[in-house]
This record gives sequence, C-alpha cells and structure tokens, in this order.
Amino acid sequence: MSQSSSDKIYALAGIFQAAHLVHQVATKGDCAQEDLETCIRSLFATEPASALDVYGGELSDIQDGLTVLTSVLSRSVNDGDANVLRYVLNLIQLESMLHRRGDMLDVIGSRIEQARHTASHFGYTHSNLISNLASIYSDTISTFKLRIQVSGNPSILQRDEMANKVRALLLAGIRSAVLWRQTGGRRWQLIFSRGKVVREARSLAKRASESA
Repeated sequence: MSQSSSDKIYALAGIFQAAHLVHQVATKGDCAQEDLETCIRSLFATEPASALDVYGGELSDIQDGLTVLTSVLSRSVNDGDANVLRYVLNLIQLESMLHRRGDMLDVIGSRIEQARHTASHFGYTHSNLISNLASIYSDTISTFKLRIQVSGNPSILQRDEMANKVRALLLAGIRSAVLWRQTGGRRWQLIFSRGKVVREARSLAKRASESA
C-alpha cells in the first residue's frame, strides 16, 4: 500500500466517522446511508492501493469523519462530542489489544471473508450483512474486558436492528484503527499534536467539500 502524508488523517477520520454514526444510531435510530456504506465497505478493503482506497478512493467518502474530527478536537466538547471522542479512544485501545491477539485477528479476517459473498449479493447496508458483521464483533471484540458502553436512547438500542448496526459500525471503527496504527498513528498524537491534526483535517475537509 502506497503512503502519503495524509494517510494518518484519513484513517483517523475513518474512526471518527464510525464513532459518529454509532452516536447517531444510538440517539436517533438512523444515520446517513452513504456514510454507513463507506464504513462497512472499509471492512472488505483487504488489499487497498492506498489508505484513501479503504474508504472508496474519494475524499467525499470520509467528509463526515473529517468534519467531526475537526469539530471534536478543536473545541470544548458537548455531551454528544464527548461520547464520540470516548468511542474513538476506546476503539483505538481495543485495536491495540487486538493487535496482540493473532488468533482473534485470524478469526475476524476469516469471517469477514466469508461475509464477502453476502456483501456482493445484497449490498453493504443490507440487514443480513449488518447482522453478520455484528455477530463477528460480539464473538470477538466483545470478549475483551474493555467494553464500549454506548450511550443513547434505550428504546432504540433494545431493537436488534439498531444494536446490530452499532456493533457493525464499531467493527468498522476497529478496522480504521488498524489502518491508523499501520500509517503511524499513535494515541499521544491526539494530545501533543492535536493542533496539527486539526489543521490537516480541516484542510482535507475543505477539499472534500469543494470536490463534492
């Protein structure tokens, strides 16, 4: 996979996009279908030519993630932003734990490969695929002691369809966290290099908006 100076920002935006969609589903019961498709599709990008190709190859595919990243990291966070940031940090921490579990990585990779047929047959946002991916998350990532506590409307989260969508998006967030680590992303950069990260993300978000 070829690398560019923006790759870390693309990957971080992917994590923020997944986290933001989790927040939207948990609180509103809905999210933008095109952004959902971008996240789910990233799980099947196993041999991308570049980091951006993981998300479809266009900046507009992760515009939501770039915008949310810029917003959350550049101001005092409100309750919604705080939840998104918590999900992001938890996903990065879970990926770090997963990185040390080659056996679990193999299981996840194998089951995602098995789900590829469902994706090609029904599409990336079909309930059958979302349910399949949710079960992968439940059987693997959910077994870690660190559990992501999703805040939202209980009546929404109690519905299987919504719970499955949240878990599938969390799995997509883990995939972006893998990419973030592969491109040199580290947790300390969110603290000590926050200003630089925000400036790069804002610039990329502006380019995405102009090209949309």
